[in-house]
Amino acid sequence: MTFLQQSSLLSCFIIFSSSSLLLVSSRGPVYKPPSVERLTDRFHPTPVSAKMSTFYGSSNIRMKNNGSYADIILDKNSGSGLVSKDRYHHGFFSAAVKLPMGVTSGVVLAFYMSNSDVFPHNHDEIDFELLGHEKRKEWVLQTNIYGNGSVKTGREEKFYLWFDPTQDFHQYTILWNKHHIVFLVDNIPVREVIHNQVSFFVYPSKPMSLYTTIWDASEWATHGGKYPVNYNYAPFVASLGEFEIEGCLMPKTNSSTMGSCLMSSTLSSSDPVEGGDFIKLTRQQTVGMNWARTKHMFYSYCKDTSRYKVIPPECNA
Repeated sequence: MTFLQQSSLLSCFIIFSSSSLLLVSSRGPVYKPPSVERLTDRFHPTPVSAKMSTFYGSSNIRMKNNGSYADIILDKNSGSGLVSKDRYHHGFFSAAVKLPMGVTSGVVLAFYMSNSDVFPHNHDEIDFELLGHEKRKEWVLQTNIYGNGSVKTGREEKFYLWFDPTQDFHQYTILWNKHHIVFLVDNIPVREVIHNQVSFFVYPSKPMSLYTTIWDASEWATHGGKYPVNYNYAPFVASLGEFEIEGCLMPKTNSSTMGSCLMSSTLSSSDPVEGGDFIKLTRQQTVGMNWARTKHMFYSYCKDTSRYKVIPPECNA
């Protein structure tokens, strides 16, 4: 056996333990995720074409399977994106995503909510951003929130994924109500933002649209732009499907204000995420979130003392 073969074997092997299956790779240990409640099973998938319309880059959007799925594409000419046909105040927003393969440094796939088109100076956002990495097949997951235009303080947290997001579809979910915001990956909570007196000002509070986009973020996505998008590997194709969008639907005639909440499209409640199952994490979900944050989170703004001389107050709540 050659030295290179020995090195390859040492770089990736499996250890069995009493608690989980541990895969050791060149990036470090990747643990088997714990079992959690499948919130996505409580809602019904809807075709992409039923809930979303073109945001930009129409020539780089391809509907598939009668609109049940869509590809959004980045090439040297343009990125592309979709936006929800409706605006929501609170809700459950989920999509299954399969990311582009190969060298993807500088490429960003975003699944997020925003109202910057209506409130340009005090907008809200709830962000999933998947950041292409300079290493082949590796992606970084970033979450962020802004409330009432609080964009001077970035509230980013970053995670390594415990799976290869280019090989299959994985679910990315935003749960947003008056109690908390929860970011979930394959139903495992990775972050919870609790709505309380400390977080009140920065907590998203106004109706938002749902977006999903793929774009060139060479200037900042990988080490401040050290690794820009390499269009020799274009086109970069992200596949989307299994959209679950259930929320407090805002009237189209007065979508820039709270107004009155219309009935959800498929559920009997006017606010489908207000019930007891959605106001706090269960024990299983808490265990899952602690696992994700302990094993896979590698950056939190709350611990970035070089960036913030005074740590934002919600970090100490």
